[in-house]
This record gives sequence, structure tokens and C-alpha cells, in this order.
Amino acid sequence: MHRNKLRIIRKQYGYTYQMMADKLGITKSYYWQIENGKRGLSYEQAVQISSIFSKTPDEIFLPDYIEVKGCSR
Repeated sequence: MHRNKLRIIRKQYGYTYQMMADKLGITKSYYWQIENGKRGLSYEQAVQISSIFSKTPDEIFLPDYIEVKGCSR
């Protein structure tokens, strides 16, 4: 997961860890662990987080680009 992207979006919306935790129905510590890569998250949690920001899970949790190595044409 691209946690920096999640953190940037959260801060753009002016949300704190506690505000996100409250919206998700989890503890602040649990949310902090998700955002900082200490805990994984389920697809349902990814969808829930994305909906808070009116985005798709792909927009938040996938890289902006994917580098393909070793391909020859």
C-alpha cells in the first residue's frame, strides 16, 4: 500500500488520526498502524477509507505508475 499517498490525502482533507478512526469505527492506534504499514487492511476497509475521500481504492492504494522490467519488444 502507498501509505504516503493515504497520509497526504488525509492531511489534505484536514483529518486527524482520531477523526479517521472515528469514521471507520476503529481505535486511533489501529488506524495509525494501518497508515504506517504496521497492519494490513481488508478490501472492505480499503473501500471504506476510499469512500471517505470520494475516491476508488485504486486511487489511494495503488501506485501512480507501474514500472515493467525485463520486457523486450
